[in-house]
Amino acid sequence: MSWIKTISYSETSGRLRKLYDRVKGPNNNVDNIMMLHSLRPHTMEGHMAIYKYVLHHSSNTLPKWFLETLGVWVSALNNCAYCVDHHFEGLQRLLGDDVKAAQIKAAVEARDIISAPLNTAQKSAMIYAQKLTQTPSDLIEDDIIAMRDAGFSDGEILEINQVSAYFSYANRTVLGLGCNTKGDIIGLSPNNSDDPNDWGHT
Repeated sequence: MSWIKTISYSETSGRLRKLYDRVKGPNNNVDNIMMLHSLRPHTMEGHMAIYKYVLHHSSNTLPKWFLETLGVWVSALNNCAYCVDHHFEGLQRLLGDDVKAAQIKAAVEARDIISAPLNTAQKSAMIYAQKLTQTPSDLIEDDIIAMRDAGFSDGEILEINQVSAYFSYANRTVLGLGCNTKGDIIGLSPNNSDDPNDWGHT
């Protein structure tokens, strides 16, 4: 499952069991990316808090399927198959359009986001996310202005920035510790956006 020791749900007690109970899905399944933190549970708590608040919070105004699309894009750019697999499932479920989802995936795999079935504003966000992921020091104010001119509010630009930045963190956690999807239930996420403290995966 990873290159470092992890603690399974059945082996836990105390604080770690309580954290696992907060993040688990069906049949006490805990995503492998969360189990990576089991030797330092406080880092799992920090990871889940930022994940929930950045991607699954009711105060976000951008569609969740598009936030997942940004996550798939950033993860693909970072060659993180684990996060691509997990979050494409979420994207597809939330979008409710398998044809469009497949077209997005094909564009991501081809690194040709201009061909994706996204509107001009969404494509501008994907271009920004690519630059933030691959050459962040090259970003300039004009990159923000381009998204603003495409129709995004500054609050939405912040959402785009935070989701893109979060996925690079998650990708490096996965890739740096050799995490894979063995034993995972692909595509679960904390879908109760109305309660920021509900981390349960469904």
